Amino acid sequence: MAEVTQTSIMKRDFSRVVLTLENVLIPDDKLSETPSMLDGLDKEIETDLRILGCELIQTAGILLKLPQVAMATAQVVFQRFYYSKSFIKHNMEVVAMASLMLASKIEECPRRNRDVINVFHHIKQVRNKR
Repeated sequence: MAEVTQTSIMKRDFSRVVLTLENVLIPDDKLSETPSMLDGLDKEIETDLRILGCELIQTAGILLKLPQVAMATAQVVFQRFYYSKSFIKHNMEVVAMASLMLASKIEECPRRNRDVINVFHHIKQVRNKR
């Protein structure tokens, strides 16, 4: 009984969250050296991979007829993933596919796993000119 009264007395105040330009979501120290850079990947190559991943998500989203909000959410998920994990250790295409799948569910416009896989396979075939 004593525990129940203590937890009911403890008050949590979440109304004091302040977002400003100085209060960024990703700290500068995480932006300066990403896990990919620590694994030896050049900054320019990492930037190119990030751009390519976002273009891949955008193309797949258009083919799946997803709303732009879902594609943007997938790109944010993709970018944030690679600020904590390395391009060296995780396949960019698989992460892009997973990001799009997750974002479609978050934005309540889900697509079947099979459709997402088929679209990414189609994009890969077109890029390889097959």
